[in-house]
Amino acid sequence: MSFSSQVKTELAEHMGTARHCMLAELAALMNTCARVSLAPSEIQFQGENEATLKKVFTLLEKTFNIEMEVSFRHGRGFQQDGKAGRFIAYTGSIRVPAQVYTVLKGLKLLHRTPEGWTFERKASPLLTANSCCKRAYIRGAFLGGGSITNPEKTYHIEFINETIEHAKALQEMMRFFELDSRIIERQRQSQKSVYVLYLKDGTQIVDLLNVMEAHVALMDLENIRIVKEMRNNVNRQVNCETANLGKTVEAAMRQLEDIRYVITRKGLGYLPKGLEEIAILRLENEDASLKELGMMLDPPVGKSGVNHRLRKISQIADELRRGSEG
Repeated sequence: MSFSSQVKTELAEHMGTARHCMLAELAALMNTCARVSLAPSEIQFQGENEATLKKVFTLLEKTFNIEMEVSFRHGRGFQQDGKAGRFIAYTGSIRVPAQVYTVLKGLKLLHRTPEGWTFERKASPLLTANSCCKRAYIRGAFLGGGSITNPEKTYHIEFINETIEHAKALQEMMRFFELDSRIIERQRQSQKSVYVLYLKDGTQIVDLLNVMEAHVALMDLENIRIVKEMRNNVNRQVNCETANLGKTVEAAMRQLEDIRYVITRKGLGYLPKGLEEIAILRLENEDASLKELGMMLDPPVGKSGVNHRLRKISQIADELRRGSEG
């Protein structure tokens, strides 16, 4: 089971007790995964997640005392995660005209026009006034049209919306919880555009899972984030130490080259006593650090003092080179 399916299964099992929250969640499911027809009257929910359809069934029963017809079929093609293979498509239907209108009116999804009633995919402010109802609506929107990438690979969660208006309404609900989501337009194979609301920041995705009350998935993602962060920190530290080691080796090679040049041109006795001592130690301990060289002196000298002496030798070598060139 994919991580996205795990999250949906957990959310589908979460059942609130307040009717207003159930209505908000059911409205979100209606707006994201239902096909609605008024002539003939029919509401049809479709999806590949059995737990989601069971939740729709339960919400309809608890809020409107309506039972929908449920069926399923096996198929082959592209699944929601984009992979080809076999899948089971679940369908739930309401075909009784009076029940269809009862549900649509109760969820504030009918709009009266001079020609009659029309169905509109919208998030009614009346159903999402409370923060708990906003949570429920976002949860329903994810169950109906959302997906989340395996956090082992990357951080990405998205919600598919058929209209830009619904995407913006959902974005406003997330903003209420200080979640900074973005919207992009995506072209489907049917040439019909959809509007994708998404988050890519790991911390914000954790916060969103908390808003939707997917606490098990939240802990799983947090554990993955901790491991990835530790791995990244170790890699950064190793890279940093490797880079520092490279610089240390390069500096030591330059120091040895300068000392040998001075010896070749003038002899070791050309150097003042303090510089001669450090030059001998460097020749005898090519791999030693500046701190280690300083500890070998009597009396010991600090790292900066050793570096100062070696720089003096480099200056002397440079002066001899310039003199040789002249």
